[in-house]
Amino acid sequence: MLANGGFFAVAALLSLVLPSPLWWATGAGALAAATADTWGTEVGTLARGLPRSIVGGRPVPAGTSGGITLAGTVASVAGAAFVAALAALAGWGGAAAVGAVVGGVGGSTADSLLGATVQARRWCDRCDRGTERDVHDCGAPTRPAGGLRWLGNDAVNALSGLAGALLGALSGTALT
Repeated sequence: MLANGGFFAVAALLSLVLPSPLWWATGAGALAAATADTWGTEVGTLARGLPRSIVGGRPVPAGTSGGITLAGTVASVAGAAFVAALAALAGWGGAAAVGAVVGGVGGSTADSLLGATVQARRWCDRCDRGTERDVHDCGAPTRPAGGLRWLGNDAVNALSGLAGALLGALSGTALT
C-alpha cells in the first residue's frame, strides 16, 4: 500500500503543513502514476495479441513486467487523465491537473522501463514460466532468473510513484 500511495500521502501531509499548489501537483502526479500503471496493467493483460517489451519491442508473454500493448497504453493515459479530472473537480488548480497527466504517464512509463530492465525476475520450474513472485500461482517456490534480486514489484511501484511525484512537481512548478 505504501508503495502505491506513500508519496501521495507525504504530499497531502505537506500540503496541510505548508499549503501550496506545488504539493497538490506533487500528490496528483504520484496518485496518477499509481492509477495509470494499474489501469494500463489491468487492461493490457486483457488485450488481444502478445504484448511487446517497452525496451526493444520484442513480443513477451502476457503479464511480463515491461510488456506493453496499445490498449494498455491508452488505459494508462486514461488513468492519468482521470486523476487530472478529479484534481480539477476538487479545485486543486491547473498545476495539479497538468501534474497528474505528466506524472501519471511518466510514472507509469518508468514502471514499465524498470520492470523490463532491472526488476527482479523469478522462474517456476514446475510450470516452466516466469513470474515476479517468490511462490508461483501453482504453489511451487520460484528461483531467481534475472534483474536485481532486491528490486521487487513493490520497490518498482514506489520508484514509479516517486517519478510521478517529481514529474508532477516539476510540471506544476512550471505553471505556478
